[in-house]
Amino acid sequence: MRREQVFFRIGVLIMMCAACMGLALAQEQQQPEGESDEEFGPVVRAYLGYLRNEQEVVDDRASRHEVSAAYYRRNSNRIRALREVAIRIALETGNDYLPELEAAARDELHNLFEVAPRPSRLRVGEILNNTFRYLGTERAGETFYIFARLDPYEQAELMRKQTPQPVDGETEPAPVESPGHQATGRQRRVSTP
Repeated sequence: MRREQVFFRIGVLIMMCAACMGLALAQEQQQPEGESDEEFGPVVRAYLGYLRNEQEVVDDRASRHEVSAAYYRRNSNRIRALREVAIRIALETGNDYLPELEAAARDELHNLFEVAPRPSRLRVGEILNNTFRYLGTERAGETFYIFARLDPYEQAELMRKQTPQPVDGETEPAPVESPGHQATGRQRRVSTP
């Protein structure tokens, strides 16, 4: 009788473990409710997938005790903030396009800028250093300042607009030629057959 009880308990324990493993696997594969990426195009879905992968890396490093709890918390919050902003941009614009997004906490602004801007002076839509457009803040456990990196064409256009244009009647300076390509002033002869 005692032996049957032991086998019964072991059997129940094995079944419970199998059920828990199946449940954990199903939860891992299923996205949280309301977070389906199917409504977005391939570019936005790829970015959201990239953020999921980043979270998995952070989770893995935390599970192996490679990072501190503060590091884990901040990076998980940053990923959540970037996800919220990306979804909001995609829904508002209806486009399958996202700019390169950066999220920085107040004490991290110096990582993006040589001279960190004062957060109280940032204005939504403001362009900083011809490199970033300020999009606003996102609260995800802490406040993150969200910036969109301008693409090279936008940066070039901004720099062109800031370059002083010649006033009517003024001429632009002649281009400087390299020493190996100096003009001699002589005409080249063209021989005719």
